Amino acid sequence: MDRKSNSPRIIIYNAAQCDPKKCTGLRLGRLKKVTIVKDMRRIPRGAVILNPVSETAFSPADHDYVYRSGLVALDCSWNQAEEVFRRSRGSNQRSLPYLLAANPINTYKPIKLSTAEAIAAALYILGEIEAARDTMSVFKWGHSFITLNKEWLDSYASCLNSSDIVKVQTEIMREHRKMDRTND
Repeated sequence: MDRKSNSPRIIIYNAAQCDPKKCTGLRLGRLKKVTIVKDMRRIPRGAVILNPVSETAFSPADHDYVYRSGLVALDCSWNQAEEVFRRSRGSNQRSLPYLLAANPINTYKPIKLSTAEAIAAALYILGEIEAARDTMSVFKWGHSFITLNKEWLDSYASCLNSSDIVKVQTEIMREHRKMDRTND
């Protein structure tokens, strides 16, 4: 792993559902920035699993779980995501708060983040800003994700727990919808 020893362990479960040439998770794996697993049983017990259908929001309160057992992203096609997320096990399932994608497939779409974007967002929220930037640095469009969401990521990173994240997210979504209506 290229990550510093005091950085969290990042694991990506790869469901082999997307084009390997476009897969951000596999690219991070090839560059030794993450560990790729192809069997959900290899996900460490106690790790925080990023799952967009979880009812609990990822927050800085997840710090100890992430540093103790790791951060896991589920890498699959959005078209088949429901099945993968349903099979996912573990008590520390967390959804990321409202953010906009910068990846070429879902640019400006809320919540439809690539695996790399999800990892970078979680790292940023934990205060691992350089690790988040490093994660995104391997993609031509990578810097755009943090630039596009910087204000929101900073707001989420200042929260204490999941309920604070939900409150901030609600305000961000309200403002974003208001801006969208103004631009129409």
